[in-house]
Amino acid sequence: MATESRTGRPRASSREVLSEAACELFLERGYDATSVSDITRRAGVSRSSFFNYFSAKSDVLWSGFDARVDEAIADLRDGGAVSEVLLAIGDGLAPDALALAIVNADAMGISAELDRDRAIRQFRLQREAAARLVRDGTAPLAAQVRAGAAAAAVLAAVWAWADHTAGRSLTETLAEALSVA
Repeated sequence: MATESRTGRPRASSREVLSEAACELFLERGYDATSVSDITRRAGVSRSSFFNYFSAKSDVLWSGFDARVDEAIADLRDGGAVSEVLLAIGDGLAPDALALAIVNADAMGISAELDRDRAIRQFRLQREAAARLVRDGTAPLAAQVRAGAAAAAVLAAVWAWADHTAGRSLTETLAEALSVA
């Protein structure tokens, strides 16, 4: 039986290893005191490997959620209904680095960074949801207001879910939040 030769880590696990290493370091040293080099050293991968997966240190925390947002944006552009598309963001999303960072924001010294990054993602969702609503015939102002409320509901649900991860799925939390948006 031939053995399989491997060089480096399998591509599928490097993202997870980097994320785990980053979270450990953020908890130990704080976000600001942790460099990309520190993360790659802890993970045992090269700096270029880090940038194969992430464009910045903060992306480590948001990568799972960002993948869902990218899918949602594509679905909105393809004509998906806003409420259904936003609700689908929670389908199968497991607690990850973002949930850990939300719960441990003070210990990681990352509260301000999370707030800034949250606003960016909320705006991306709002912009695309509003465009979808306008294409469906909603007046532009009403589309902006409805999309803003829905996007805020998504991020509020993520925060609430992270604080109570064992209680309910993100999809259940999103459904509740979107019902009042």
